[in-house]
Amino acid sequence: MRIERAEGLGFCFGVKRALAILEDVARQKGGVETLGALVHNQQVMSRLNGLGVRVVKDIAEIAGDTVVISSHGVGPKVLAEIKSRGIGIVDTTCPFVQRAQTAARRLSEAGFFTVIYGDVNHPEVKGILGWAEGKGIATLSAGDLDQIELPRHIGLLSQTTQVPARFIDFVKTITERALVKDAELRLVDTVCHDIRQRQAAALDLARRADLMLVIGGHHSANTRHLVDLCSPHTETHLIETAAEINSGWLAGKELIGVTAGASTAPETIDAVVLRLEESAPR
Repeated sequence: MRIERAEGLGFCFGVKRALAILEDVARQKGGVETLGALVHNQQVMSRLNGLGVRVVKDIAEIAGDTVVISSHGVGPKVLAEIKSRGIGIVDTTCPFVQRAQTAARRLSEAGFFTVIYGDVNHPEVKGILGWAEGKGIATLSAGDLDQIELPRHIGLLSQTTQVPARFIDFVKTITERALVKDAELRLVDTVCHDIRQRQAAALDLARRADLMLVIGGHHSANTRHLVDLCSPHTETHLIETAAEINSGWLAGKELIGVTAGASTAPETIDAVVLRLEESAPR
């Protein structure tokens, strides 16, 4: 049995940056609050909790004089409300998310209605919608747009962690519908380059492997996309830790591929690989 790690698995640039900022602030202050979980990974959040990091779900819950904005970002109204309460802000928003926020703001200022390909309940998407100043909608199904009257000027963006091929299909559907109305479309590529590369690497490995293990939080969007990409090509399981590995999965497997979400810690990945090595036939 061979074990192969996909290229570029684990912490992405944005997560590494956010963790470095948060850990520095937590150590300086002896603890700090974050508005929402910094990342969607229980193991990482448990470690941060040990540094005195406390997650609050709402601005009204902030007890200290400083709050950390998560890597997913927030909308301008949220930032304005925090500032109005005299609370300091440490912003760890991923630069790729900031790019999508800027695109939404510019589209809004140019008179475009922004359509975001993404999960409307995800904090990143909620934040991007906020920068569209109420002139936008988020959905993963082009059919949802049948319920509204689209204006002539339409801007198209994607949640940064979405699968590029699916965004392209979404854009094609919107284009076919909008062009019959003499519309003007403006498309901005906001898919994270790092995510794009790791998705391609995971897919390449899945096509060769007898089994794929995707390591990451069950509520992590980018991790679930890796599962969706790999599962049509080989047996695929999503696990958070090595303890979730079922030895029955390994029977008769020659090549086991391992990949991980962008918020999965290196030590978690190493522990999974070690468990696999210990389970390999001698």
